[in-house]
Amino acid sequence: MNQGHPEQLPAEVLDDVAGVVGAEVTPLGRLPGGVNGGAMRVQLAGRADAVLKAVPRAHPHHLDETLRAQRVVEHMRRRGYPTPAWLGVGATATHVWQLMDFVDAAPAPELTPSLVEQLMEIIELQAGQASEPYDHWSYAWRVATGQDPGVSGLDVNETPEQSRLRRSVASLSGHSSVVSALVERLRLVCADVPPPRQAPDMVHADLSTPGNVLVRAGAVVAVVDIGNAGSGTRATDLIALVWYTFQNPLLDDVRRRLWTRILDLVGWEGAALLAAAHTLLMLEVPIRHERHDVVPEVVKRGHRALEELNALR
Repeated sequence: MNQGHPEQLPAEVLDDVAGVVGAEVTPLGRLPGGVNGGAMRVQLAGRADAVLKAVPRAHPHHLDETLRAQRVVEHMRRRGYPTPAWLGVGATATHVWQLMDFVDAAPAPELTPSLVEQLMEIIELQAGQASEPYDHWSYAWRVATGQDPGVSGLDVNETPEQSRLRRSVASLSGHSSVVSALVERLRLVCADVPPPRQAPDMVHADLSTPGNVLVRAGAVVAVVDIGNAGSGTRATDLIALVWYTFQNPLLDDVRRRLWTRILDLVGWEGAALLAAAHTLLMLEVPIRHERHDVVPEVVKRGHRALEELNALR
């Protein structure tokens, strides 16, 4: 969770937002939840409150990526997907921002069996709704197999963040013998899996983070932080939920239902591919941030996921 003070938001960002939406913007304070820069509740003169998220420009195409996410939001909302409407997108010389409706609900402190079940139903709304060429499915294959796009002959268009993550994953084996053994096991499982065919679903790509799930009275009322959404197989989001369920024994039963649904969607090889890619990405984060105390638990969870999947073969 990111906390801060309203005055930390650059004045030029507020001016740009006001120019786009046609209303004076007054920061009210940071909102809880979110790990990528947080979000701020703002007051729009003469209108309802909104949520503003502004992050530093990371690369020349950052605004294009945010506009892609806005198009995904518009497409999915027309199909009943519970995510807030985006009121505007823009950029200054230093920041890219997005403004969305404020939802009067709290981020889930953790995912419960009921919330996971509800998210599974929400994920079904993603079926056949790919609308942007941003393929998480083929990216998972590249992460899991270690294949470079040029070598594999795939015509891909990775974002700078995707490329950085994939290169970082490729160096994980150098961390320790324990990590190297898990990486080798994951690579071996995926060694003969061919590149996946284009999949038709919308992928949220961060639906298992509790802070991105807004709840009221035990019900999911909205999912947010959709900035990395794209296309692929909705099993990608189900695998992320599987990973989360290892945190709590009370989620063991719902995890079995998740595995069953994933196998129905993509088969055993597809499930192994997605599980391997997710495990490697979950390893990359603590190793990059030198949170070495977290690594053993991630390694343990990675082996456990493979063992459960092997039992279902």
